[in-house]
Amino acid sequence: MSQLLTLVIVFLAIFTQSLTGFGSGLVSMAFLPDILGVRTAVPLVVLVTSTVEAFLLVRYRSAFNFKAVWLLTLASIIGIPIGVWALRGLNEELLLTVLGAIMAGYALYALLNFKLPELKHPAWAILFGFCAGLLSGAYSVGGPPAIIYGSCRRWNPQEFKSNLQGFFLVNDTLAILGHGISGNLTTVVWRTYILVLPAIALGILVGTGLDRYINPRIFRKMVLILLVVMGVRMMLF
Repeated sequence: MSQLLTLVIVFLAIFTQSLTGFGSGLVSMAFLPDILGVRTAVPLVVLVTSTVEAFLLVRYRSAFNFKAVWLLTLASIIGIPIGVWALRGLNEELLLTVLGAIMAGYALYALLNFKLPELKHPAWAILFGFCAGLLSGAYSVGGPPAIIYGSCRRWNPQEFKSNLQGFFLVNDTLAILGHGISGNLTTVVWRTYILVLPAIALGILVGTGLDRYINPRIFRKMVLILLVVMGVRMMLF
């Protein structure tokens, strides 16, 4: 039963990212820690998300703007090893509580549609990139800081989706190296990754195939509401 649930969760996570351009890490980490434990779920999710990011970056490569994300990526390199250390060194209950707060907080922010100020100076990328690297190393959920940064920089929709994939792919590749050096990429992690490869492929196929038929805004709101519920549950229980 746990294997079936893992497959379903990974499929839904990849479907979400293929449709909206982000969200696979958040959706995965809302459920997989309960099934696999946080120290197995985190390195597994970074392997899973990097797979879909590589595909989507190729798909949207014409809109990719390296100049827009290089400083963001550079700053994330500093945060990733600190996050990986936190995963190994901190209490699992504390990790889950913080993860729940991050998840619920970001989802509420996105649902309420706050009008964010425009950040014209690219130096802001250092702060947001560091935070993204920290969260990526510890929880495989580096998306929220990068998404907020992209919104504040007023990226157009195609550039937004493409730039995020490029940043996420580099960020997650570095996180994979960090987890490998720290010994987090265990046999169980690799075995589970191989198990979910069909779910990844199916999620990409269905998500990219249906993106013209499903309203991504409505779907995104449904996912965000679910993330609020799961985040609160993690904090309280």
